[in-house]
Amino acid sequence: MSTQKIVTPSAESLASSARAVQKGGLPPVHLWNPPHCGAIDMRIARDGTWFYMGTPIGRPELVRLFSTILRKDDDEYVLVTPVEKVGITVDDAPFVAVDFNRKGDGLEFETNVGDRMIAGPNHPIRVERDPETGEPSPYVLVRANLEALIDRKSFYRLVEIGEHAKHDGEDWFGLRSSGQFFPIIPSVELN
Repeated sequence: MSTQKIVTPSAESLASSARAVQKGGLPPVHLWNPPHCGAIDMRIARDGTWFYMGTPIGRPELVRLFSTILRKDDDEYVLVTPVEKVGITVDDAPFVAVDFNRKGDGLEFETNVGDRMIAGPNHPIRVERDPETGEPSPYVLVRANLEALIDRKSFYRLVEIGEHAKHDGEDWFGLRSSGQFFPIIPSVELN
């Protein structure tokens, strides 16, 4: 007979474990391989709002804490600590890029949870277009398979500084950051 205590994961237990491993940077979630404990009723909405049991999490420091233990395994988003891994629901991307600024020849983005990254080879920008409406959904890679949806006001500002360049032998309108060109839309579709 096993004497191991069965623990039901909760936001409180995850937050407690996450606080215990915080050492001034992002915890090494990519190194942790705890057992999968199922899913909890936590959801990240498309606008970046985190919900627990249907209620928005109103404490930004708690959202930031959870964001540091978020990982994407294949197509599943999970919160991971050294002792447990639980699935959560993400409506679109787990983060929202709420602003950007020029930094040298790069575009530095800031997310709703305080992450900063400069778009480039390690943090590419990509744009998905709705097949029915053509509406763009722009993203920037934050870290290890976790993207941020670039908010509308930032995307409009990005379009203002966009340029036309060759991409795969065709003219595209896009963005340049850290010496890399990120295509948004074929140039012929803008005429």
